[in-house]
Amino acid sequence: MAMGPGTPPRRFTRRELLRSFGKAALISSVLGGALFDAACGGSGSGGNTGTTPGGAPTNDQLMETIENAAFQFFWYQANSANGLIKDRAVYQGTDTSTLSSIASTGFGLTGLCIADSRGYLSTAQLKQRVVTTLDFLLNQAPIENGFFYHFMNIDTGGRAGTSEVSSIDTAILLCGILACRAHFQDSQITSLANQIYERINWAWMLNGGTTLSLGWTPENGFLPYRWDTYSEAMMLYLLAIGAPDNAIPASSWDAWSRPTYTYQGLTYITSKAPLFTYQYSQAWIDFRNKEDAYANYFQNSITATKAHKLFCLSLASQFPDYTNNFWGITSSDSVNGYVAWGGPPAIGPIDGTLVPCATAGSIPFLPSDTLAVQQNLYANYYTTAWTQYGFVDAFNPLTKWVDQYVLGIDQGIGMLMAENYRTQFVWNTFMKNSEITDAMSAVGFVGT
Repeated sequence: MAMGPGTPPRRFTRRELLRSFGKAALISSVLGGALFDAACGGSGSGGNTGTTPGGAPTNDQLMETIENAAFQFFWYQANSANGLIKDRAVYQGTDTSTLSSIASTGFGLTGLCIADSRGYLSTAQLKQRVVTTLDFLLNQAPIENGFFYHFMNIDTGGRAGTSEVSSIDTAILLCGILACRAHFQDSQITSLANQIYERINWAWMLNGGTTLSLGWTPENGFLPYRWDTYSEAMMLYLLAIGAPDNAIPASSWDAWSRPTYTYQGLTYITSKAPLFTYQYSQAWIDFRNKEDAYANYFQNSITATKAHKLFCLSLASQFPDYTNNFWGITSSDSVNGYVAWGGPPAIGPIDGTLVPCATAGSIPFLPSDTLAVQQNLYANYYTTAWTQYGFVDAFNPLTKWVDQYVLGIDQGIGMLMAENYRTQFVWNTFMKNSEITDAMSAVGFVGT
């Protein structure tokens, strides 16, 4: 039985998570919190269990735990009537937020594919949630030239506040839609996905230029910014270039700049932005063993992750919590609200906060180093920073601040990258979409 927002999710015991990985019995039925609490003596109030993990899991076990917890977010923090997924959720107490984001929904749709591959729920339940979501997006969600509003009301689907029609967030959503089309091989899902993709007017988003606009609002028209520098927008360009209708020219791939930066002897393409910019496109698109005229982007993300670790360690005299097994800063919540921070060079008001998804999203790039951080977090901050949905979005052991939220996009990047490292499932599935492979050929990608 699919449940909507506000339904207490089942919190699995560590024994279940560490013993029954990959088995349908792990989530053989969708249970409410009351049944679990009755069995385990809990209070039914949500949040973490207040106990430490029994024994050290292997890396694979830990990644399974992280993935399963993230799936709990995408399943329970969705409106089962329309499939929209919350942008963020409070993991303790009552959450009355009605804000959904299309980026969170895009990660969540991909999470449904992973859940099917791992037997977390029945294929029938997962396919029905996909169909519900795609049908709503096609027939009821507000759009402009096929693009979706960044934020929507999770109950009505209406535009939230003054939210913009977002090009990059539409791309993230579409990546989730195309992952479902490729994985489930279902005629209804395929039809809905095709119609959503085909109606997007990518050329309109160029706004008369050679690079894509960040977005548009009905009040002010196009935003005064463009995707004109290296960023997470590689997926946006490939989706637009390979689109079945209203595509943009392949020359737009060459129109955005690729500045380089050198840090402690490491040189890489960057826009000097937070670490997630090296991760998001590569959660779906397999850039391994490929290069265009400018770079091997997978190797570029490896170098960027190495540089980021060195950058965090360079701050240890100022923030002694940053160590070899405790580092990672990317856009996240902070004690002062959501911030874009990281480096190198230093971005934002860095204060010793640790963002778990920073290293989780880079697992395929630097597995030993990033998994050491994740193991350290799980072993030593379980009672502080672990929830039924995985790690909190951010926390600071120096000031004792712990975020009250988990964020869909941050749980999502960790889930997808963990699965890619373990099985390459998302990469292998998404690359079945000919629009992407055709676009990569069109812009000059070749095997290395």
